[in-house]
Amino acid sequence: MGALSTITRGGSRFYVDSESGAKAPGVTAILSMQPKPFLQFWAAKEVATAAVANIGSLVGLAMQDPAGAVAYLKGAPRRITKQAAETGTAAHDLFERLARGQNPGRVHPELEPFVKHFREFLETVKPRFLYIEDAIWSDRHNYAGSFDAICEIAGEVVMLDFKTTRSGVHEDVALQLAAYSNADRIVRADTGASEPLPVIEAAAVLHVRPEGWKLVPVRHSPELFDVFLHLRAIFDWDRETKRGVIGRPVASGGEAETGSQRRK
Repeated sequence: MGALSTITRGGSRFYVDSESGAKAPGVTAILSMQPKPFLQFWAAKEVATAAVANIGSLVGLAMQDPAGAVAYLKGAPRRITKQAAETGTAAHDLFERLARGQNPGRVHPELEPFVKHFREFLETVKPRFLYIEDAIWSDRHNYAGSFDAICEIAGEVVMLDFKTTRSGVHEDVALQLAAYSNADRIVRADTGASEPLPVIEAAAVLHVRPEGWKLVPVRHSPELFDVFLHLRAIFDWDRETKRGVIGRPVASGGEAETGSQRRK
């Protein structure tokens, strides 16, 4: 196996082996098979918040350009998500440098608290990093992904995920970490070389926000990986297996179907 790259197909990320051309869906794409009804309430709240916060200018815009006002409000959830993703990406880059013992130098003032808190985590918990920002690949179940870190904490080998989300640590991270922990091998980001995945003994999330940090243990059990594998099967169902399961009617009643209708 060589170095991995990523492509997007049908809105889902796939990892591609540069040597064989083999493709595997990403862990996050598989986790997206979970129903998330809370998102519609979150989106509605963000739209309402944007309307209240900009009521004066919004009324003027609505009178001059109704479609523009609608577009502005409709885009509120996307703007919030984009901003959070940009902050998270920048923070992750700093976390990686600090975990490798590098000095990140001057950073944007908004990111300074993240650097401070991560350094405090390093001093307090004293993790020994084994792998940082590498990928995993599962030959048995055909999935891949990129993890934040594998480290030793208090004598245990821990699959560690970094989170900066405002809403906190969500339950589906347990499935994410279970998927990483049960892969077959690690693919090094710098060389593309494959290495056996060490036995993972625990899982945790380091949640860092401007106001502070916390190390949160996450359940690590075979049952959680079984749940992930169910989602893996649903991913295949959604993209491939469901095609062709409905045949043409073998009997029907009512108005007869015309030749033109059959050809549609």
